Amino acid sequence: MNRLLRILFMCLCLCPALALSPRAARAADLAVIVSARSPVMTLRADQIADIFLSQTNRFPNGSEVVPIDQDLGSPLRNEFYSKVTQRTPALVKAHWARLIFTGRGQPPAEVAGNDAMRKMIADNPGMIGYVERSALDASVRAVLIVR
Repeated sequence: MNRLLRILFMCLCLCPALALSPRAARAADLAVIVSARSPVMTLRADQIADIFLSQTNRFPNGSEVVPIDQDLGSPLRNEFYSKVTQRTPALVKAHWARLIFTGRGQPPAEVAGNDAMRKMIADNPGMIGYVERSALDASVRAVLIVR
């Protein structure tokens, strides 16, 4: 019985410490990407937010841009919108409901996962998307790293 109480006590002491450690709390870095063939080299978070929220359909250089999202509800998508647009999933949903209702826009097309996103963006220089930083390769260029 004493041994069981000691184990329980140790678990109660260690579990919160592990949950609050920087490594456990830190999400993976994500990269906003364009095709390696795109002339766009860097973008600011506010420019990317404007593109993904349909406030503009052009890169700063004037060329057309088409944003592509990860699947609805994916943790990476939620992290992207939280960090780049400072909006929760509920606020993003409300934003799109308003634009659709007024006929002023449609949400970005979706792809499932980093590999599909990277391939779609690599093949289309006029598109922009986001992947986990670890999924970068030479076919795409990171225009912003989000930590």
